[in-house]
Amino acid sequence: MDEEPKRSVITESADAVVVIWHLLPGQRIRPHIHPNGQDTWIVMSGSGDYSPCAGEMTTPISCGQVVVAHAGQVHGVLNNTSEPLQILSVVSPANAGYFLA
Repeated sequence: MDEEPKRSVITESADAVVVIWHLLPGQRIRPHIHPNGQDTWIVMSGSGDYSPCAGEMTTPISCGQVVVAHAGQVHGVLNNTSEPLQILSVVSPANAGYFLA
């Protein structure tokens, strides 16, 4: 699927950016890093395959799980199921940066 997942910003301040990601089946959040901050994910619904580092094996994640990518850690996810995947993401600080891995 070529379509990008829906990204809805809930709130943004100097301290953090809070976003809800809505991934349809087949969609992914491409592997990326935040060089100057942490990205904390809470899986709100659904499941998918989390990529903790570039080139490493994926880890299944599902509703209720919390995943933390520390500063500079590559992370991404693929919704490889037939159901939507929703993730609450908190990037702190807001100016943590973003680069595709």
